[in-house]
Amino acid sequence: MSYPGYPPTGYPPFPGYPPAGQESSFPPPGQYPYPSGFPPMGGGAYPPAPSGGYPGTGGFPASGGYPAPGGYPGAPQPGGAPSYPGGQGYGAPPSSASFSGYPQPPSQTYGGGPAQVPLPGGFPGGQIPSQYPGGQAPYPSQINTESFPSYPVFSPVSLDCSSEPAAMTQGTQGTIQPAANFDAMRDAEILRKAMKGFGTDEQAIVDVVASRSNDQRQKIKAAFKTMYGKDLIKDLKSELSGNMEELILALFMPPIYYDAWSLQNAMQGAGTQERVLIEILCTRTNQEIRDIVRCYQSEFGRDLEKDIRSDTSGHFERLLVSMCQGNRDENQSVNHQMAQEDAQRLYQAGEGRLGTDESCFNMILATRSFPQLKATMEAYSRMSNRDLLSSVGREFSGYVESGLKTILQCALNRPAFFAERLYYSMKGAGTDDSTLVRIVVSRSEIDLVQIKEMFTQMYQKTLGTMISSDTSGDYRKLLLAIVGQ
Repeated sequence: MSYPGYPPTGYPPFPGYPPAGQESSFPPPGQYPYPSGFPPMGGGAYPPAPSGGYPGTGGFPASGGYPAPGGYPGAPQPGGAPSYPGGQGYGAPPSSASFSGYPQPPSQTYGGGPAQVPLPGGFPGGQIPSQYPGGQAPYPSQINTESFPSYPVFSPVSLDCSSEPAAMTQGTQGTIQPAANFDAMRDAEILRKAMKGFGTDEQAIVDVVASRSNDQRQKIKAAFKTMYGKDLIKDLKSELSGNMEELILALFMPPIYYDAWSLQNAMQGAGTQERVLIEILCTRTNQEIRDIVRCYQSEFGRDLEKDIRSDTSGHFERLLVSMCQGNRDENQSVNHQMAQEDAQRLYQAGEGRLGTDESCFNMILATRSFPQLKATMEAYSRMSNRDLLSSVGREFSGYVESGLKTILQCALNRPAFFAERLYYSMKGAGTDDSTLVRIVVSRSEIDLVQIKEMFTQMYQKTLGTMISSDTSGDYRKLLLAIVGQ
């Protein structure tokens, strides 16, 4: 049977799948190590924003010096990012209330989630089924981590998603939207046919998976088990391997579970992938962080804060523990008097003294809302003729510097932060596939459209072009389908 709009059967077989009996663990031990590397903190890579919003494609402002070493993460080599205006670089004080030296979306937002917050099991719009009393929605029973045998059973966990976080992301958009005329049973049948017999029809899998929202993928998993009495994830794992397998499995994890799993994987075994901890904990909303903490406890039987304390130390540990609380002010109004006072306090805690009062930086950057932090950065520039990002680079080092800068970068422009992470995941020899997969999947329904725009503006090439040159095969096809190329 065939359906309009779906690929016909008969694609050539795709070689290279794991032998039978070697597909039982998810992921196989050591197969998907998260990298410990992160772009060096050097010159800046974010172009300035003209007063009219995004700069036109016709070019960029005249070049200048930006910024001094030790400032924002390293600039690409000539031919990469555009040059920057301002003789004093990023630290030059703005001439007005606007903050120079950083691209601003037409409508800067700070929520980090779609306008309708999907519950982890896929109840869109915060609509909780009536059979769950007390307004608490568990992960639905169809999300069964028997699919992921190396982890505990995916037991229900109550997540209060009935209240949407402050400042929803008006002005952001994902590249993946829920498919119209969605039929979970029809999609389940297509996936079954794609995996049945000799070889695998990878193109059919790509066509279905890349054009369905995460909520719809959860429904496809449930329909597949109902129709065939088999687990879709186990079947996919037996047919796929390598980066393609990692990407497909990430797409089928509920978003909160995927974040919790990524954190657990980053701290599991010898060594810690600190950049993963920074990327997730310093960029998510309060509600997302609280849900991640609860999911981490429910699914892995561990306390996230305790794991962070045992795997990190010093001021970096304190910053991550602060982030774990999910208590950042999310009031979107700006108190300019407070911004001026905070800027003065930060100057006195850093540039204005011998040594650094780290706790002052931690307190302000961990508690103030992102719009408030943006105003504080503007006040700091006017007051000290330096920008706060450069000051953090001079006063801190290592992972605590990276964490503090991530918070400030997200206050200025969250899509630009993720665009930079994607760029450095593919720049140079080799590709950091785990970072590439994690960001593309986790932002695909939130702000990947804006991330793509920032990527083109910052590096004068499209995200799709760089993915095409750094990946191959069905893995490349699926990534390009997700980013909308």
